[in-house]
Amino acid sequence: MSIAATPDSLPDYLPARMLNEFVYCPRLFWYEHVEAVFVHNRETVEGAIRHARVDGGNGEIAPAAELAPEDVLHARSVTLSSEPAGLIAKMDLIEVADGSVTPVDYKRGKPFVKSDGTLDVWDADRVQMIAQGIVLRDNGYTCTEAVLYYCTTKQRVRIAIDDVAIEWAMTQLQAARLLAAGDSVPAPLVDSPKCPRCSLVGICLPDETRSILAIDAERHELQGMLFEQPRPILIEPATDEREQEIRKLVPARDDLRPLYLNTQGLRVGKSGNVLKVQEKDRTVEEVRINDICQLNLFGNIQITTQAIQTLCENEVPIAYFSMGGWFYGITQGLGPRNAVLRREQFRRADSPAFCLSVARAIVAGKIRNQRTLLQRNHIEPSATMLGQMKWAIEEAERAESLPELLGIEGNAARIYFGHLSGMIKPDDEPWSENSGKPLLTFDFTTRNRRPPRDPVNALLSLAYSVLAKDLTIVCQAVGFDPFLGFYHQPRFGRAPMALDLMEPFRPLIADSAVLTAINTRMVQPSDFVQAGQSVALTPAGRKGFFRAYEQRMDALVTHPIFGYRVSYRRMLEIQTRLLARVVTGELSTYPVFTTR
Repeated sequence: MSIAATPDSLPDYLPARMLNEFVYCPRLFWYEHVEAVFVHNRETVEGAIRHARVDGGNGEIAPAAELAPEDVLHARSVTLSSEPAGLIAKMDLIEVADGSVTPVDYKRGKPFVKSDGTLDVWDADRVQMIAQGIVLRDNGYTCTEAVLYYCTTKQRVRIAIDDVAIEWAMTQLQAARLLAAGDSVPAPLVDSPKCPRCSLVGICLPDETRSILAIDAERHELQGMLFEQPRPILIEPATDEREQEIRKLVPARDDLRPLYLNTQGLRVGKSGNVLKVQEKDRTVEEVRINDICQLNLFGNIQITTQAIQTLCENEVPIAYFSMGGWFYGITQGLGPRNAVLRREQFRRADSPAFCLSVARAIVAGKIRNQRTLLQRNHIEPSATMLGQMKWAIEEAERAESLPELLGIEGNAARIYFGHLSGMIKPDDEPWSENSGKPLLTFDFTTRNRRPPRDPVNALLSLAYSVLAKDLTIVCQAVGFDPFLGFYHQPRFGRAPMALDLMEPFRPLIADSAVLTAINTRMVQPSDFVQAGQSVALTPAGRKGFFRAYEQRMDALVTHPIFGYRVSYRRMLEIQTRLLARVVTGELSTYPVFTTR
């Protein structure tokens, strides 16, 4: 009598390649196997090219019982599994001779050279090949050795697959399974030469994480002596000594760029891996999908199902806006396939103490950045105004509840927007009249939103909408649920987590982009239309603003902790990943980004 296997009774196979990653770096194993995150870099692309030949095999090999001792064959790209060990392996090449099978794996690097000059394999490669040997043995084949072929030096190195080797590999397998079953990401490697060449270094942030851990420990020790309750960590600019400790492993900029389409009536299709933007029967633009990081559609713009599927497959999000710039939502691929961060996010959101701790840091950081922007750009910043903003920062750090923080933030915003006009410096040349209608100007008195009643408010609303979109995309890419925050409470039609992360960046990115667009005349009064009390941008005006916004996002800024320079777009991702570290318990305090 046979019993049909249920999904729960099926073995959970661990790929032999993941065992390689575990021995190489447990943290890398966690991200690739547990969170299913993978990013290409030069090394991985080169490795894929080297594997193109072996990956072209038919994947077939005769069962062990059908092999004769005199058979000599080669089989490429063979996938086998072992139910007893719970392993699955895709083998580049299997050589059959003298009744024995030998797995051969191609590696792009160099073999390990011992002190006596003899060649050996790296432990990470060794465990992968032993795992392949285990899989072959459990399928009835005779396997006593494996071969590593290192493409850089074109050398073959043999390793024995005996009882000692198998026992060691099974120990590693057990440790990997134990790690994968837990909830805690392993600690990053310390000053390891492996990190610079790792494709996931921008996700792992090894040096950055350890640096903040050290700051946490030092400042909490000091605060414990001075205060009854911990205070938010306010990060100071990096010292020369700290700059030397932290390696710049994160690229300053991303080569990919967002694509904005705001001409009404356009239609987006695709041919192969190229987006084709058409107006009626005419192709107005062709863009390679591999060249963009997101697609933004404003208003009445159509997109085909084929284009949507290809963009989702390539993890390129599609953001939808109203013609006036109201952010509707996003279509994108599955993203991170691990629920650990979201589970912790929901748990932490139910903790008033945790929410207050994060909210204090966010609000204090936002006010600090507003004060910095006024100091930099106001034509004549008053000492009274700056003193009030400084007092608001201190009050935010001491706030005892979220409603109190909202009041402090609101009062600081009133002061900030009350002096925003002092940062608007259009040329003295008068603006020309437009079709006999009353002239719209960039005079600003107060902030209003729905609907914006003047050009500056229209620009601010669009800037905040686009920035909220960018951070919603980053939240989903990191693994957060954007609709559950710690400071902003859940409410229909907005993404509180994205808004939490957005607050300190409002003045530095959104407001700065608006000021640049006005002061450099990228946007002019003629780029606005008025209907009743509402003012909106024309398509030409939105195009000018997008240029100013993307220039700001691409601008390099020095990270206050790590000392290296990255773009604001890269900074959004770094800060979101740091908050994720706090949520999962790897870090204790969220270091809000501030500048001076």
